[in-house]
Amino acid sequence: MAAFLGLFRRDLNLALRRGGDTGLVIGFFVLAVVLFPFGVGPEPEVLRRIGAGIIWVAALLAALLSLDRLFEADYQDGELDLLALSNLPLELAVLAKCAAHWVATGLPLALTSPFLALLVDLDPGSIAMLFASLLIGTPALSLIGSVAAALSLGAR
Repeated sequence: MAAFLGLFRRDLNLALRRGGDTGLVIGFFVLAVVLFPFGVGPEPEVLRRIGAGIIWVAALLAALLSLDRLFEADYQDGELDLLALSNLPLELAVLAKCAAHWVATGLPLALTSPFLALLVDLDPGSIAMLFASLLIGTPALSLIGSVAAALSLGAR
């Protein structure tokens, strides 16, 4: 358990110290939702009807921005080899890395979503459901994306 928490803290510190990933993800998320009404029109009824979908698609695309760097630095400096040789099961190592990725990118997306939901004129009940669904769904995005990030490691 100590190795899991240590790896989680290390990856979280690296992600927050780098800072650009979180800012880029949030910036893209906000811009995508803010600019979407220019494409579909500013009618409040249309935005209210498709607002939750807009926010979910923007969150999905924003989460993809930082997934390619989930394992990249550890692959470059040999940290993945050390993790494979350590006593920590690889499943727990990946879970720790995904949890740190979620705290650094997915949680800020979920916390930003209620403010963006107001821009697309969602009612308070829908905002609460959207927030809860993003709190549940963004960890899944990190976990599913980790598979793609791991598979594409040696492709560059």
